[in-house]
Amino acid sequence: MNDKIKIKNALISVFNKEGLDHIIKKLSEYNIKIYSTGGTENFIKGLGVEVNKIEDLTTYPSILGGRVKTLHPNVFGGILARRGNSDDHRQLVNYNIPEFDLVIVDLYPFEGTVKNNNNHSEIIEKIDIGGISLIRAGAKNYKDVMVVSQKNQYQDLLNILEKQEAFTDLDTRKKYAVDAFNLSSDYDTHIFNYLNDESITVFKESRQKNTELRYGENPHQKGYFFGDIDMIFDQLNGKELSYNNLLDIDSAVNLISEFKDTTFAILKHNNACGIASRDHLKSAFQDALAGDPISAFGGILITNKDIDLETAKEINQLFYEVLIAPSYSDDALDLLKTKSKRVLLKQKNINLPKTQYRTILNGVLFQDKDLITDDISIMKTVTEKAPSKEELENLVFASKVCKHTKSNTIVFAKNKQLLASGVGQTSRVDALKQAVEKAKNFNFDLVGSVMASDAFFPFPDCVELANKSGISSVIQPGGSIKDNLSIEFCNKKNMSMVMTGTRHFKH
Repeated sequence: MNDKIKIKNALISVFNKEGLDHIIKKLSEYNIKIYSTGGTENFIKGLGVEVNKIEDLTTYPSILGGRVKTLHPNVFGGILARRGNSDDHRQLVNYNIPEFDLVIVDLYPFEGTVKNNNNHSEIIEKIDIGGISLIRAGAKNYKDVMVVSQKNQYQDLLNILEKQEAFTDLDTRKKYAVDAFNLSSDYDTHIFNYLNDESITVFKESRQKNTELRYGENPHQKGYFFGDIDMIFDQLNGKELSYNNLLDIDSAVNLISEFKDTTFAILKHNNACGIASRDHLKSAFQDALAGDPISAFGGILITNKDIDLETAKEINQLFYEVLIAPSYSDDALDLLKTKSKRVLLKQKNINLPKTQYRTILNGVLFQDKDLITDDISIMKTVTEKAPSKEELENLVFASKVCKHTKSNTIVFAKNKQLLASGVGQTSRVDALKQAVEKAKNFNFDLVGSVMASDAFFPFPDCVELANKSGISSVIQPGGSIKDNLSIEFCNKKNMSMVMTGTRHFKH
């Protein structure tokens, strides 16, 4: 069976008409009969091309202020009729319905209206009903119908018309049908999010905005980013972001959002290898780097303050992949741009989504983000000794870092500086041992430092080892049936411990 179909009748109903004139003229050259309505009809007439009114086909005018124009059996029958089906053909002839071989639609810009308009009534009117129905009908019947569902396909359609002399083939029609259903799903998701009054980001929401990456997690894997990175950052310098860059950037942005004080963080493989809060940005960077200068090589750098020249001079001595800041002074930017591959991102002031998802097996896990930040007000002192004011500040600092570190994790901090962490271990005591060893490797004295744990201690072995290492105060969620064992040990050793009641697993 020949899968090529000659376009004889085309239905056109679009919002954006830029570039449409070339298509209209090409359709006219091939003597293709054009049907249209409303503003699109007037646009076609203005080009001097003959156009048939949908109103004449349906015998109904546009009604309800334009809400109903194309929703009629004489329109959808012509799109959904199966070529080669004798019953369908008989009904088309009986009701004088043309077979539509090409449907061109560009929807009302609902997403753009939401971004630029607070008028609820106007936003509702930008929910396209007829257009989305035309798209879905044409895509369903892709075996016989070519559906163009968005303005960025106009040029491709023009090329097809010219090269194939107004014939379409099955593979092309199927590809355009897939694009149409993708757009339809994305469009509906934006409407759902708006009406649901939530900042929900789900997988389908961003499928329309996709970027092919150099590769995935490894060079043998393909990688894509579905989303609009330009909404969050202005890229001021450097090469294209990679799959792994984006994962680290996501972790960095979520971590730095926890801090109001001047803070600098360095991340590697989604975990902070150095972070410090200081009165001055240069000092914050220097102390963050001191946390693990080896891991910092090739890392992701982020701060919540503007980069000045003095800090830029320090940063410029380090090899890193990405630097993120809310702004850069002109002279700092000039210096940092001297290395062309170095990625410099200016982070915009936007609200991050409050939900997250990840693919697993043959489905998707979807959850609320961990939006609880442990602070002094929710800390319950469970030991005889209470933490000092300075210890409380460091417990808050350590807990924020711990929350954004892969489980099982232990974090040591002092003077609002990360001294060491145990990351992604299969037991909590192993995470603690790793942190102790790392602190020793970089000559950090743990005496007087604090310890944060993302989950409870099932046994007192963690506080025992912490005490031997010089830890003076501990923060943990609590909840173990053997909490009392850890509390009793801390009391014997004059250590303080607070519990928060909130676990911060991060897998």
